[in-house]
Amino acid sequence: MKVSDAMTSQVSVARPTDTIRDVAQVMARVESGVVPVVDNDKVVGVVTDRDIVLRVVAEGRSFDSPISEAMSDGEVLSVKEDDILADATAKMASNQVRRLVVLNDAGKLTGILSLGDVAKDYGAKQVGKTLEEISQEGGEAAH
Repeated sequence: MKVSDAMTSQVSVARPTDTIRDVAQVMARVESGVVPVVDNDKVVGVVTDRDIVLRVVAEGRSFDSPISEAMSDGEVLSVKEDDILADATAKMASNQVRRLVVLNDAGKLTGILSLGDVAKDYGAKQVGKTLEEISQEGGEAAH
């Protein structure tokens, strides 16, 4: 099974200059805990609801600040649409993350693969194994 068979392809995105408030409202509206941040068709970061709590609420930052101040940047962990799903879950486990952005061959965002997606299409046994590996020593990274 390929990543494209399991991923969520309808993904809301933000620009680095969008406000934290606007991105949080998008998360609430689409019921998602993650929004990729895209600049010039390139994923430059990812923001999670956890990032907003830890980097904005806990630090007393303004909700009118740009989302670039709250997002996880640096290396954005990703997979390709045509990658094997088992390889993607192994990447989640080895990097201790619950989500990966999905890119096409041109490097453009085409979706997000989450443990929930894997559970629906790949089976609870693999999700349990991946979650066990993610939970070892330190839990999920901020992306």
